Amino acid sequence: QVRLVESGGGSVQTGGSLRLSCTFSGRTLGGVPIGWFRQSPGTEREFVARISDSGQSESYAASVEGRFTISRSHLENAVYLQMNSLKPEDTAVYYCAATTGVIGGTVWDSYEDWGLGTQVTVSS
Repeated sequence: QVRLVESGGGSVQTGGSLRLSCTFSGRTLGGVPIGWFRQSPGTEREFVARISDSGQSESYAASVEGRFTISRSHLENAVYLQMNSLKPEDTAVYYCAATTGVIGGTVWDSYEDWGLGTQVTVSS
């Protein structure tokens, strides 16, 4: 089992930036594939970005490609999501999640362990 804690959420204006952190503990030996998802009221949890256990592979949802960057620090057992050029439609609770293998999928139910989320609000 992996325990995950998100931080770094907050309120910004359109065009602003935030950096989310996901720190994790537990099953960390050899690296843990991590995904970021988000969910706003009345919608399903949607994929945002993912990174492989080694950090060598990453991918993004089309809606955030070119604006968000996922990265990781093995030393700190952390994964980061740098979010630039934020838009009101990015407003959501952001969750990080862990799975097994090399890299997780792009659907929420392919991940086993989840954090409690951090709120991101972008105002126009």
